[in-house]
This record gives sequence, C-alpha cells and structure tokens, in this order.
Amino acid sequence: MAHKLLSARAVTPTYSRDALVPRIVHLGFGAFHRAHQALYADMLAAEHGSDWGYCEVNLIGGEQQIADLRAQDNLYTVAEMSADGWNARVVGVVKRALHAGVDGLEAVLDALCEPQVAIVSLTITEKGYCHAPATGQLVLDHPLIVADLQHPQRPGSAPGVIVEALARRKAAGLPPFSVMSCDNMPENGHVLKNVVLAFAAARDAALAQWIADKVTFPSTMVDRIVPAVTPQTLEKIEQLTGVRDPAAVACEPFRQWVIEDNFVAGRPAWEKAGAELVSDVIPFEEMKLRMLNGSHSFLAYTGYLAGYQHINDCMEDVHFRRAARALMLNEQAPTLRVKGVDLARYADLLIERYSNPALRHRTWQIAMDGSQKLPQRLLDSVRWHRVHGSRFELLALGIAAWMRYVGGVDEQGAAIDVSDPLLPVIQQAVERSDDGAARVKALLGIVAIFGNELPCDAAFTAAVTQAYLMLCEKGAKATVAAYAERVA
Repeated sequence: MAHKLLSARAVTPTYSRDALVPRIVHLGFGAFHRAHQALYADMLAAEHGSDWGYCEVNLIGGEQQIADLRAQDNLYTVAEMSADGWNARVVGVVKRALHAGVDGLEAVLDALCEPQVAIVSLTITEKGYCHAPATGQLVLDHPLIVADLQHPQRPGSAPGVIVEALARRKAAGLPPFSVMSCDNMPENGHVLKNVVLAFAAARDAALAQWIADKVTFPSTMVDRIVPAVTPQTLEKIEQLTGVRDPAAVACEPFRQWVIEDNFVAGRPAWEKAGAELVSDVIPFEEMKLRMLNGSHSFLAYTGYLAGYQHINDCMEDVHFRRAARALMLNEQAPTLRVKGVDLARYADLLIERYSNPALRHRTWQIAMDGSQKLPQRLLDSVRWHRVHGSRFELLALGIAAWMRYVGGVDEQGAAIDVSDPLLPVIQQAVERSDDGAARVKALLGIVAIFGNELPCDAAFTAAVTQAYLMLCEKGAKATVAAYAERVA
C-alpha cells in the first residue's frame, strides 16, 4: 500500500522508485544530508530519469531517524522556508536505511560491498573523522581508532568502516568506490584521504597502497542553512502538507554544491540539478568556510552572549549586522584565492540569508563543537593576516567570544550548555585559570585547537585578550557595537 506521504500537499515522486539502484551509500543520515545531497538526487530522478538511489546508514546515534524513515517506506519531506511562505517536497530516492547498532555492522558492510556501489558519501560532522583539526591528521590514540585497530573486522568509526569495506572489496575482486566528504571542513577530501590512508597503513601496508592507487576522495563545498528540527518545525510541516512526518526537515531556499570531478566508478549528473563540477574545490571551500561559516560562528558566540537566540535576531541589531559584514569583507575576503566571484555581492547575499525570519537558526546550535570549527573558520585567516601585517580585530573578537562562551556562564550568570568533543580539555583550562588574561592564556594553550605558533604571537594574544576583557567588562552587545564603529 502506498504511504500517505505520496498524497501529501507537496511535490511528490513521479518517477519509478523501483527503478532506483542504491549506487551511493551515505554515512550520516542527518538533517543537512536530507535537505541537500539527497534532494539533488531526487531532482535528478524526477527531472532527468536518473536511477541513482541511496542506501542511508547511521553508525553511531540516530537510531530513531532510521526507524522513522523505514516506517514510512523511506520517504521524507523537505520544506523550504522563506519570508513569503513554505514549499514542501517529498523525497523518494532512499532505497534502504540501516543502523549499525540496530541491524548489525555486517549488514552495513554487506551494503558497502554490493558491486554496484560507486560512491560512499559522508556527513558525520568534523568530529566523526577522528582527526586533529589543527593538522588534519588521524588521531591514532582516539578511543574509536584504538578499538578499531584492535578489531579491524568490527569497526565502529567511519574511517574504520570505510577501510574494512574496501579491504573486503579488494579481497573479493570488486571494483573500488569513491569516498566523498560533504562535511564543512577545508579540503574535506584531503582530510578524509589522510585519515583513511593512515588507518589503512596502521592495518596493512599493501591495503593502504591499493587504496592510494585505486580510490579517489573528491572534495566538495556544500551550502544550505538547515536549522535543527524542533517540534514546532514538524508541526508547521504537518500543517503545510497534511501528513505527520517525524523524518521531515526544513531549510532555506538557497542551496549550493561545488564538487571536485574525480570519481573512479561514475557519478550522477549532478550538474543537471544545479551543482558545479570543478577541478579544484579548495578556493570555493575557503570562501564559504571563512565568509559564511566564520561569520556564523562570530554571530553564534557574540549573539548567544548578547541574549540573541537566533541568527535573524542578531541581524535585527544594526551593530551585529555591520560587524558581520565587515568581518566578511575586511578580514575574510582578503585571505581568499577564489577567482571570478563578486565577494561584496556574496556578503550581501549572506546577510540577506541570515535575516530570513522563517529560519530560526539557533545561535546555540551553531556554537556547538567550536574546537573543531575555529581552526578553519577563524584561525587560518588570522595566520594570513599575521603574515601580511593586516588588521584582524573582528576575528580576534570572535575567538574571544568563543572563550567567554566556553567559560560556561552567560552574562546573566546562567549556565551555558557547552557541547564540544574537547569539553574535558576546555573545562580543565577554564577551571585552572582565573577569569581574564589568565583564562585567555590557558585556552590558547590547547594545542589541538590553536597549534603551537599562534599562542606565541604577541600581537595575536594581545588582540584576543583585549577583546576578551572588553566582553567581560562591557558585555557582548556593547563590545560588538564598539568594534562595529571602529571598523566602519
């Protein structure tokens, strides 16, 4: 019997779902993937007869997501939110959905070893790569990696699972697949290649060489604002479509996908759905990570401290708006290598997207996992400015606001729920230092975030300390206002 989502008040699949072949196995069936890569596949199936389908996999967590999806015949809803209204689409390109903990790891490895699988893609967030963000290298003493190297046939980490699947394909004489990161990291394909090859080398040198020779790791740049799903979101989507869908997601209308065209076993014609296939993604990645994600992090930490719950709330404060735009154009844009892009127009488009009142993108959500995000969003740009002798006040303020945020107490004295994989290390630095300059010094001492050189740079430490002390003394609203006036 057809699922009721097929009769929702929405764009629904008109293509034959039976004709789809699960050629892509995706690790990380989260909200972003649902609203981005899977949607491109759905558009290709609907408009161009593509038969590229997905097998969705969650390795750790997300059991309910997979259960919800399976309960409705692998269908789910994507709602685009704009100030003018919401539009819904039911996505039908998922052929299978698996959870390593529920269905068993063997079921996941079997899916990865099916002959037709051409691409394994990932949205597992930065922390899922088990790497050090400051260096991009695999952390060999990461608990998941240690366990996986002891039992390589029963892996729990994403690098371990990919390497075991490739080992099995090699042994069975099956062709390799391409491995494509769709996470927000600079040179995400290179990071993924580094961790996979390092893990494989720790297992078996011959296997590592086979992967290096046969497998490609295309980099990508993905862009779409997808706020965390709330009960209110699901209620609104149900009102819109007439069908309750616990797997639904909501997002902004804008979407962008830049893909390095480097695949060993074929790929969908993503360009027909609006993706850009290029030979070098890195300049686009840097543009997005620094201008969009960097300003997002700046607004998340300063905005949360100022009492703004959502990014669009920050945009209603003229000083925050001005500071975000100045950060993008004065301090991030000069560091970029991208050619042929009007960066002033890009900045204006970002401000417009941030101002979308329908999005309700929480500052707390963007503030999560800061230890994994600061290096590429803010610190790499600071390094560029130190080499070139140029100003970086707003970058310093963003870093100082992160420090104030991870102190765990807001300006009203209320506890902040800090979510970060390095939380024990951060808390140790906070607890062992007095608030003020000593706190800044202690946090700068976390090598996994700041590396070894920046904390020894007197101009950098002075700029961050000055911003931190001002945040403590005047509060975030007044500090952002003062900095916005200074750089105007």
